[in-house]
Amino acid sequence: MSLNRYFLRLAYNGSKYHGWQSQNNATTIQEMLNHAISLLVSEQVSLTGAGRTDTGVHAREFYAHFDLSRQLDEQARKKLVFKLNGFLPEDIVIFEIMPVKPEANARFSALSRTYKYVISTKKNPFLEGFSYYLFGNLDIGLMNRGAEILLETKDFTSFSKVDTDTKTNICKVYHAAWAMKGDELIFTIKADRFLRNMVRAIVGTLLELGRTRITLDEFKVIIESKNRSAAGGSVPACGLYLEEIEYPSEVFLLHH
Repeated sequence: MSLNRYFLRLAYNGSKYHGWQSQNNATTIQEMLNHAISLLVSEQVSLTGAGRTDTGVHAREFYAHFDLSRQLDEQARKKLVFKLNGFLPEDIVIFEIMPVKPEANARFSALSRTYKYVISTKKNPFLEGFSYYLFGNLDIGLMNRGAEILLETKDFTSFSKVDTDTKTNICKVYHAAWAMKGDELIFTIKADRFLRNMVRAIVGTLLELGRTRITLDEFKVIIESKNRSAAGGSVPACGLYLEEIEYPSEVFLLHH
């Protein structure tokens, strides 16, 4: 029996969840969705996500794929999206369900992922849980010069959690930059793949640079050392957002 594969495009506020990946004795996005979809389609569904977001990290755009024994036409897909949004808690939203080729994979077919990290420079109760409040002066120009170095970097071992199941720590960063937007300082980084904890470790280390606790040369040495303990601490998860995931258009069965 041939199965029909679908991509699910969604977003979530990660505050109450232990990340995407199902775990024992912890509430995760994957677990909530597996349960909801299986119930609504009367078929056991197991989703594969585009990646693992850590505990407390948010996603403005996330993809997962799943297989069904039956085909869903456009009306059935829209109806399922509507039902899912009624069934799921307020902190998870489903945007669309898209038919894809059988070999399409939410994780391995992705061309790039973009993350943003939000720092609020003024105390703001409405950004509580959605940004990292940081008081004090930062040299943003210097932090941007540090960010540029990431574009030439291949091995990101210094910014990865140790003892992960990743086979390689090689990543290609396409874009990395800091920008002020009102009272918010936002770091945007786009790469072909990310390691566990990588963005939060990079931000923590670039903040050391911005506070002039390390120099640009020392930043380069940290990268070259391939040693996580040489880099800065990880910033809190609440300021991190998975912003966008890019796929080749040919994985989709309909024009996307």
